[in-house]
Amino acid sequence: MSTVTTEAGTGLATRPGEPPKTAAAPARPGRFLRAGRRLAYGLVRAGTGSAAVVALLLLWETAPRLGIVDRTFLPPFSEVARAWWELAADGQLADNARASLTRSLSGFGIAVALAVPLGLLIGWYRPVADLLGPLLEVFRNTAALALLPVFVLLLGIGETSKISIVVYACAWPVLLSTISAVRTVDPTLLRLARSLDLPAVRLFQKVILPASVPAVFTGVRLAGSMSILVLVAAEMIGAKAGLGYLVNASQYNFAIPQMYAGIITISAVGVVFNQLLVALERRLSSWRVPANG
Repeated sequence: MSTVTTEAGTGLATRPGEPPKTAAAPARPGRFLRAGRRLAYGLVRAGTGSAAVVALLLLWETAPRLGIVDRTFLPPFSEVARAWWELAADGQLADNARASLTRSLSGFGIAVALAVPLGLLIGWYRPVADLLGPLLEVFRNTAALALLPVFVLLLGIGETSKISIVVYACAWPVLLSTISAVRTVDPTLLRLARSLDLPAVRLFQKVILPASVPAVFTGVRLAGSMSILVLVAAEMIGAKAGLGYLVNASQYNFAIPQMYAGIITISAVGVVFNQLLVALERRLSSWRVPANG
C-alpha cells in the first residue's frame, strides 16, 4: 500500500518515487496595478485633450449660428467640414497637399543634411567657429520671409525659390541646436573617451553624436514646423498649386469655407509631421531611457 507524503512548505501531496511538486507562482498584483494606473492615466490624458478639441469645435459651430460672430467670415464648422469633404472628393485637396509636401520635405531634408554636419564642425572645432561666427550672427537675425522677395528675384517664382526659402528657414534651428548640443556634451564622457585613446572619428561616433541627439532633434522639430509655415507664405506669391495657394485663392474668390478647410489641412499636416519626428527621436534616443525593472 503506497503512502502519500506532503512536501514541506508547499502543502502538495506526492507519492513515493514521484518528483516533488511545486506550487504555482502567485500572481503579482502590483504589476496589474501599475498597468491599470498607466492605462487610466493615458485615458485621462486622451480624454482631457479630446475634451478641449471638442469644446473648440462646439464653440466654432454654435458661435456663428447664434450670431456671436458673422457667419459670412466665420462659417460654422459643419460647413467647413462639408467644404473639406468636397475638396477631398474632387482631388483638389490631395493635389495641393502633394505639391506642398514635396516642396516642404525637399527643403527640410536638404536643410538637415547641410546643417547637422556644419553644426558639428562649428561646435567642435574652434577655428571653424571663429571663422563663421560673425557671418552666422548676421544671417540668423534675418527672418526668412523678409528675404522671400530676394529669393524670388534671384531664382524666379518656380520651385527653386520656394524650396530654397524652406532650406534657409529650416537650416537655422537645426544648425544652432546642433552647435549647442556639441558644446554642452558632458565633459566627463569626453575625458573618459580620451583616456581610452579613441580616434576622432570614433569619438564622434560613440560619444558626441549619441549625446547630441536629443538637443539636435529639438531643432529638427522646430525646423519641421518652420518648413510648413514658411512654405505656405511662399506659396501665396506666384504659386499655381499648394495649400498656401489654395488658401489664398479661396480668399480672393470669397470661398470662405474652402479657405478654412485649407487652413485645417495645414494644421493637420503640421501635427502629423511633428508626431513622426517625435517618434523618430524616441527611437534614436531610446538608449537614454532606463529600463523598467
